[in-house]
Amino acid sequence: MATKFDIEGGDIAWCPGCGNYSIHNIVKTALQELDIDPKNLVLVSGIGQAAKAPQYIKCNYFNGLHGRSLPAAVGIKVSNPNLVVIVESGDGCMYGEGGNHFIHAIRRNSDITVLVHDNMVYGLTKGQASPTSEKGFTTPVQVNGVLNEPFNPIAIALSLKCSFVARAFCGDVQETKEIIKRAILHKGFSLVDIFQPCVTFNKINTYKWFKENTYYMKDHDETNINKAFEKALERSPLPLGVFYIEEKPTFESQQRVYKNSSEPLFKRKHNVEKLMNLIESKRRW
Repeated sequence: MATKFDIEGGDIAWCPGCGNYSIHNIVKTALQELDIDPKNLVLVSGIGQAAKAPQYIKCNYFNGLHGRSLPAAVGIKVSNPNLVVIVESGDGCMYGEGGNHFIHAIRRNSDITVLVHDNMVYGLTKGQASPTSEKGFTTPVQVNGVLNEPFNPIAIALSLKCSFVARAFCGDVQETKEIIKRAILHKGFSLVDIFQPCVTFNKINTYKWFKENTYYMKDHDETNINKAFEKALERSPLPLGVFYIEEKPTFESQQRVYKNSSEPLFKRKHNVEKLMNLIESKRRW
């Protein structure tokens, strides 16, 4: 399906069969169906195979340091609340290098959508275990298998009362698209952890494995955090769908600067004299 987010002649540097292709097409279709203007869209990423995603979509984007996508995204959104801000990065970038930012960005509840390409391995650096790798997973570095319990992003997000928490599988195109659309429309921090195979460096968690080891929650109360926790702790099979939604004030809406207007900061006039007077009034000596 052609979309207004397509880049003609773009050279995409992912392995044939990579789950990133599916997420890439799903995200563009979701944006198209929501009729989002590319000029009003900012994609933000860190480092990794998944973090290349914004380069392949017609939009504004910021590609920063490993694990540092969230601070940039929060800064972009708070300086211009009228933008649609989406973060795309992998499980290593988001939950490993960016783990601390992940925790505190959820606490702020900035109105951004976070799409995590979760393939349970570091793909760009050729196959080391990532935070979500299963125990026992062997790699050229973890030759005797991973010893640690896998990071559970859903449970962590719920413990912080993240305002939108969901998990998807890129092999289920329609379901994943609808979850992403709901996440983008939600006012507040939206996490969508998306299972996707790495066909080169993870021969365990394949398309077939994800299909056989996941299921969609039915009749689940998305406003009941205790029930959401119960689902988040299930490991075999792994639940898919929206775990939890809570409506609460966003970080931007609580800033005094936007009390009377959502006009972005760059359009406002700066009054240096007023600023200096304010600084002087706060001096203690």
